[in-house]
Amino acid sequence: MDDYKQILIYVLGFIWILFSSKYFANFFQKIKFPLITGFLVTGIVCGPHVLNLIETEALEKLGFINDISLAFIAFAAGSELYLKDIRSRIRSIIWNTIGQLVATFVVSTVAVYFLASYIPFMQNMTTGVKLAVAILVATIFIARSPSSAIAVISEMRAKGPFTQTAMGVTVIIDVLVIVLFTICFSIAVTIVSGVAFNLSSFFILLLDLALAIGLGYLLGKVISGILALPIRILLKTLIILALGYGTFVLSHFIREVNVESLQFKLHLEPLLICIVASFSVTNYSKYRAEFRKILHDTGPLIYVAFFTLIGAMLSIDILVEVWFIALILFVVRLLAMIIGAYTGTVMAGDPAIFKRFGWMPYVTQAGVSLGLVTEIAGEFDGWGAEFATIIIAVVVLNQFVGPPLFKWAISRIGEAHVRAETPKFDGTRDAIIFGFEDQSLALARQLQKHNWGVKIASLKTMDEVTEASDVYIEFIDSLTLNTLKNIDAMKAEAIVLMLSDKENAIICELVYEHIGTREIIVRLNDRANFNRFHELGALIMEPSTAMVGLLDHLVRAPMATTMLLGMDEDHDTEDIEVLDRSIHGMALRDLRLPTDILILSVQRKGHMVVTHGYTRLRIGDIITVIGSDESLEELRLKFEV
Repeated sequence: MDDYKQILIYVLGFIWILFSSKYFANFFQKIKFPLITGFLVTGIVCGPHVLNLIETEALEKLGFINDISLAFIAFAAGSELYLKDIRSRIRSIIWNTIGQLVATFVVSTVAVYFLASYIPFMQNMTTGVKLAVAILVATIFIARSPSSAIAVISEMRAKGPFTQTAMGVTVIIDVLVIVLFTICFSIAVTIVSGVAFNLSSFFILLLDLALAIGLGYLLGKVISGILALPIRILLKTLIILALGYGTFVLSHFIREVNVESLQFKLHLEPLLICIVASFSVTNYSKYRAEFRKILHDTGPLIYVAFFTLIGAMLSIDILVEVWFIALILFVVRLLAMIIGAYTGTVMAGDPAIFKRFGWMPYVTQAGVSLGLVTEIAGEFDGWGAEFATIIIAVVVLNQFVGPPLFKWAISRIGEAHVRAETPKFDGTRDAIIFGFEDQSLALARQLQKHNWGVKIASLKTMDEVTEASDVYIEFIDSLTLNTLKNIDAMKAEAIVLMLSDKENAIICELVYEHIGTREIIVRLNDRANFNRFHELGALIMEPSTAMVGLLDHLVRAPMATTMLLGMDEDHDTEDIEVLDRSIHGMALRDLRLPTDILILSVQRKGHMVVTHGYTRLRIGDIITVIGSDESLEELRLKFEV
């Protein structure tokens, strides 16, 4: 009972440390360091080697958090391997995977073996044990980071064959590395324990793999059954994490119990069980979306706990002693990846430019790598801690170097689709409406009443358009970047898309990537296309739901709604950007505003600011105000000039 009380105390103390870890990680991210670095640094500082807020005894008692995290990391890795996503580039993915796997394993094994005399804990090892350590290091060096790759691809909005290949290889390698680790780990345990690896050992290894894969398949079926239950998603999450932890409990139990009737011990790799289960749910069940949502929502909490705990386990004195070896191993891994990428791209027949940049997407390492490190550190008491310290140092270096290299490679190959810089305000408020119809005409006239310069871009011919002498109509014959430039789209403060969803998407992509107009308004025709426009930062108006929402507000708050919609003849609302540098830094209470002006909100860098009298304005802020037409015009002159 006392033991459980002590564990509870350690858990509560660790939770408080996690709040600090999250805060410091966000700080590190602001100064362009990887998020994982903040977690590791917090763990190091709070660990037994610095402040001792996490004692050595606490690390042992909190081992179950490590197991839960490792199970989750395996689930996350398996969920990324969705077979339908990699079919289009399967040849390139297969050859690049083979190239990366073989080159990294062979080069790293040879390098570590011959560097053994320079690595403190390996100097007095026998030849066989040195080889065992070398293959373990090589296996970890193969591991990649799908989550980091996805983050870079999302940030760059990368699309194309290079990106598809990189993502496919990253995901497949993270699955294969677990299988390879199971094999190498069993071989290493056999060698280190002094038992010769013979034919019977090989058959035991095959049995071990088969049992792990079979249990993984059964676990996948159980998880699918849980996802099918009509219970809260939080409860499903807790059950799935408990099942993952259960695989580690089972594995630990089997390792400790000698199966005397069979005269051998099974290893039963829990990471392999979890990754097979996740692969099964992702590819062969109808619950893939819900499973991925659970993993996505739970990930931040798991990662902060896992990486903070890893940091606390690091030995600073060992790190200071071996930093140069870690740097050499980092270079060895880069060299191995360059060889693997060149070989893979040649065999796959990829474009020549892929040979130069093909290794850059695979530098980053994270969860799976550190998961394998902790398993090794826990198994080999004599040198496990020193091994872990060196490899974690290499992983941290890869975290620093990897993402920038991947971004640079995507840009050089031309598959980046980032948003163009927003054009500067030229003093005239312009809008372009794509699509000629009654609604676009009415909108154009309404904007003109508020002193906007408006033009309608129409794909119709002049004969198909009814006369509208009060609105300027630009006739276009295609939806290309040159067309947008010819109608001065880069000068527009707002672009309204009222064509078909397919045509709207073409314009939206072009504007996002090449022009950068901040306000893109889309009239949606099919709800299924919502996410496509949302990812491009467009303001989406769906007619059916917009009408219901409008009627709802008119019923519940008629006065406020009529004012916001401009239905009140005396008042109107408007967004005004702060461009006058003399206003920068002024508090709202110090502004001399017309008496009928009311400030509703302030938006800064895409985020709403909770306003009060002491809120200070910044250049680029968007303030939403309500007032008379005369007062709004006065405010525009004051803020935008």
